[in-house]
Amino acid sequence: MAELVLKDGSKKQFPDGISLAEAVKQLSNSLAKKVLVAKVNGEVTDLRETIVDGSTVEFLTFADQEGKDTLRHTASHVMAQAIQHLFPGVKFAIGPSIENGFYYDLDTEHRFTQEDFAAIEAEMAKIVKENLPITKEVLSRADALKLFKDAGQDYKVELIEDLPEDAVISLYRQGDFVDLCAGPHCASTGAVKAFKLRTVAGAYWRGDEHNKMLQRIYGTAFEKKSELDEYLHMMEEAEKRDHRKLGKQLGLFMLSDYGPGFPFFLPKGMIVRNLLIDYWREVHRRYGYQEVMTPMIMNRQLWETSGHWDHYKENMYFTKIDGEDYAIKPMNCPGGMLVYANEPHSYKELPLRVGELGLVHRHELSGALHGLFRARCFTQDDAHIFMMPNQIEDVIQETIRLFDEVYATFGLTYHAELSTRPDNSMGDDATWEMTTNALRKAMDDFGLDYSVNEGDGAFYGPKIDFHLKDSIGRTWQCGTIQLDMLLPEKFNLTYTGEDGQKHRPVMIHRVVYGSIERFIGILTENYAGAFPTWLAPVQIKILPISEKHLAYCQDVAKKLEAQGIRVEVDESSEKLGYKIRKAQMEKVPYMAVVGDKEMENGSFGLRDRSKGDLGDKPIDEVVAHILELNKTRKG
Repeated sequence: MAELVLKDGSKKQFPDGISLAEAVKQLSNSLAKKVLVAKVNGEVTDLRETIVDGSTVEFLTFADQEGKDTLRHTASHVMAQAIQHLFPGVKFAIGPSIENGFYYDLDTEHRFTQEDFAAIEAEMAKIVKENLPITKEVLSRADALKLFKDAGQDYKVELIEDLPEDAVISLYRQGDFVDLCAGPHCASTGAVKAFKLRTVAGAYWRGDEHNKMLQRIYGTAFEKKSELDEYLHMMEEAEKRDHRKLGKQLGLFMLSDYGPGFPFFLPKGMIVRNLLIDYWREVHRRYGYQEVMTPMIMNRQLWETSGHWDHYKENMYFTKIDGEDYAIKPMNCPGGMLVYANEPHSYKELPLRVGELGLVHRHELSGALHGLFRARCFTQDDAHIFMMPNQIEDVIQETIRLFDEVYATFGLTYHAELSTRPDNSMGDDATWEMTTNALRKAMDDFGLDYSVNEGDGAFYGPKIDFHLKDSIGRTWQCGTIQLDMLLPEKFNLTYTGEDGQKHRPVMIHRVVYGSIERFIGILTENYAGAFPTWLAPVQIKILPISEKHLAYCQDVAKKLEAQGIRVEVDESSEKLGYKIRKAQMEKVPYMAVVGDKEMENGSFGLRDRSKGDLGDKPIDEVVAHILELNKTRKG
């Protein structure tokens, strides 16, 4: 008999040599119907694998991310099999699961379009209905090479050739389709009950722009049709909110072929950007931060000291000055280290909070660029906090409070994740235990709900990531708090302690917006372009009923501007109904209709973009209301 330790700590006996799938059936038939994959001693493992005495086992369903990944990976194989049936001769590259779905990269003369999706989905449905068993086979490297060479699958051959001579290679087979794959997979194709193909795009083989461009078909799969329908509805809503479309429609920013990945901010976008910066500065002043600015270009020696020259070079831009190598900064951190090292520090100054709104540049592949979400230059709202070890918990709690305040201002909820020590970490066990426990205790004492990502910390320290939830249920990783035990050592940072001796400070990196550009993109989609009044580029639009009211409206607008209200006058000769519709399309919070009666009464015929007609309101009352919203940032 073999003994397994289950998730709840209980121990169960099973006959030797049975599979994990058979083991879960012995535990519970109802659970066995839901389980898709197992986690054995912390590693995701195929249910086909034999149990090993003494292992800790967790059985996972679609409710777990690993379960979702397994079902979606299986869906990618079902799609590939359907494509093989419909388009013989296709060469298959890779087909992994990804967040919220899967894809497969394909090499074929046929140019896939969305018009092909209905036929592929119909063939997938047949394969699912057949409920084909999915079997795992293990081959030697030589046998696997022969199999895929004979099949003309060049990309599989290349992947195998990159493996060591003594590698043992796994294949998964379902009916007439066989794929090179490490797994895991569902037991049969019948598990893929609800799926949808989404888009087709280009993708370089192995992500290398020097390689051939392949065709990538994206899809998604869920356990239930109701979940798929809910997701597709969310995606339709997301498409309407696409910040690239709204950015153009609302005049916020533009993109140009003269600078792919380098966004241009337009006047209205600059208003939003500057309001976010103003708010950032106000909050950080209250929390005791000092703001600095470090150079955008610094020499090779700095980047060698920080480790970027050796470990981040492919993502950096370079130049030469006076015959020496320089780099455009991809991160603000090394400059922040130089600021701290510029003068001696005492324990009395700590914690020292130093913030920077630093423009950074990173080389991204052209296929990865995505509006403000994935750009080649962006402004990080960095801060580096230097402290003594006994200050870690208080500083972390203070930082969480700052994050909590900022996200609440925008009506964004969030969940946090604690990422712990990875395999490739530096530093000793005692330091890692101390810093990780400090983060954990700070979150517990704060009352912050969080999950733990074991082994997903940075190599230089544990971290907390903040995932924001938007108005349609999507999550965005924005804020992060990272403890760093590497850079203070690399730059030989010290402070004089109470004992008069030199000590190494503990440091955290933290961003709250993450990237100002990306945060603007997130807010644009969250609000569907209808920014709250305090953040709206135009807060009120005055609509004269006829030309004779125009001069009066222009005079009123100047008075509103003088009081700090962002106002426009529609000076067109269009009819009032058209002016109202246009202002609605521009997502302006308030529209002020002005005719004879309003001129006489000193009032506005006020309209709210969401509530409609609010009736006749005195101008002073409207001004006071908007100024109050500006002050409180409550709407």
